[in-house]
Amino acid sequence: MKIITTTRLYLREKTADDAENAYLLNLDPDVIKYTGDPPFESIEAARIFLQNYNHYTKYGFGRWAVIDKATDEYLGWCGLKFSADLNEYDIGFRFFKRHWNKGYATEAAQACLKLGFENFKMEKIVGRAMKLNSGSIRVLQKLGMTYIGTFDFDKHKGELYSLTLNDYLTQTPVQ
Repeated sequence: MKIITTTRLYLREKTADDAENAYLLNLDPDVIKYTGDPPFESIEAARIFLQNYNHYTKYGFGRWAVIDKATDEYLGWCGLKFSADLNEYDIGFRFFKRHWNKGYATEAAQACLKLGFENFKMEKIVGRAMKLNSGSIRVLQKLGMTYIGTFDFDKHKGELYSLTLNDYLTQTPVQ
């Protein structure tokens, strides 16, 4: 089921059928270099993770598969996550390296922010990235997020960005 549609993409819930793509995505050391996540040990481990992923039923949203509308190709994922321990919503994204620098992360993340603010009435959404992850930081900036400061990200310097509902409603769309 399509959750969000953009000009070039659609986002849908990830399923166990996405296990091979999830495995391959996290297998690339460049893709997970700044995430703090280890690769899945196997396609079966990715399948088990996806089968147990409960954000959709628990909150009504989550990290969604990002699909190219023209080719139906799985490009990566993007979406919102609620962290109960921090009592906050965050935006996250991860794409196969062959799809970097094509604007997919920004396009998908803009649609997710819109859904979070307009449909789920979130008051604030944050984004985090390791300081060395200039690509992700640039996406957060293009989304209109405001730099808040640094934080410890798995013993590395991280940058925290934030966008409030009020700022979202008054900002000019990114081109």
